[in-house]
Amino acid sequence: MTSRRILSLITVTVLVAACSGPGASEPTPPPSATPSPIVIGGSGGPSVLPVAISPDVAVGPQRFLFGIVDPSTNLPIAAPDRAVAVRFVPSDGGAAIDAGPATFVWGIVNERGIYVSEVDFPKAGKWTAEFTTPGLRGAEETIRLELPVAETRSAIALGEKAPSVATPTADDVGGDLSRLSTDAHPLAAFYRTSEAQALKDGDPFVLVFATPKFCQTAQCGPTLDRLKPFVERYPSVTFIHVEPYQLTFDQDQLQPVLDVNQQLQTVPAVDDFGLLAEPWVYVVDRDGIVRGSFELIFSDDELTAALDEVK
Repeated sequence: MTSRRILSLITVTVLVAACSGPGASEPTPPPSATPSPIVIGGSGGPSVLPVAISPDVAVGPQRFLFGIVDPSTNLPIAAPDRAVAVRFVPSDGGAAIDAGPATFVWGIVNERGIYVSEVDFPKAGKWTAEFTTPGLRGAEETIRLELPVAETRSAIALGEKAPSVATPTADDVGGDLSRLSTDAHPLAAFYRTSEAQALKDGDPFVLVFATPKFCQTAQCGPTLDRLKPFVERYPSVTFIHVEPYQLTFDQDQLQPVLDVNQQLQTVPAVDDFGLLAEPWVYVVDRDGIVRGSFELIFSDDELTAALDEVK
């Protein structure tokens, strides 16, 4: 199975960055991760700049992730008290659609965050995303950027059947979690059951792809830490952590298995789920159907709603 290049959430500039290991070069992001040139009404140019972050935009309902930066410094200015409205206009002259309310979500509390909005694209093609928010000069500004929408998503989507993958467990490494996880403080509950076994047993489960050690943006560790309290809250749900890259235990620690180009290589589970980014969290019900899919970042409310549906 061919390894795929995957991305990780926001650097300090909120732009999507490669989640690369030692010696890895920065990959080319998918089309939706990098906006085309801004078109702005009026003179003087935009005083704020939206940045599309969602790595896998396609027809159907989905979460749309974006940040806001100051174009003069390229520093993030997304904040809980900054209101942003988003709508999408198809290039073929069809009807525009309004996205759901843009909710600010902390990636790392009081350090950096982005906005999450729900949208349901009825067709593929070129769309223009219009962001309306107060500018740094005081007046509201509407900033437009092109957004390609694919016919289908790369990743397994809501309502689809989760593929069966024999993810590694603590039993595979004699109970030594340092040989299985790059989490500095791994939670044993995350490594008791493989994803394939959870599907076979009809257990609802949470599957998280994250690599604390090799995630350059430092988002993967916090993602795992945010999930840990939910283990006690939802005892009927199985929690499974998967390192998305091929690793080997060497010199008393996990090391990446690099390809001939010194790039990280993804594990079969990443390819089977079609992931273009990590961290990524799935919530799957007793029938093996995906009821929650959270690329890059999620709020406690979003995760709670999905877990309440499957518990």
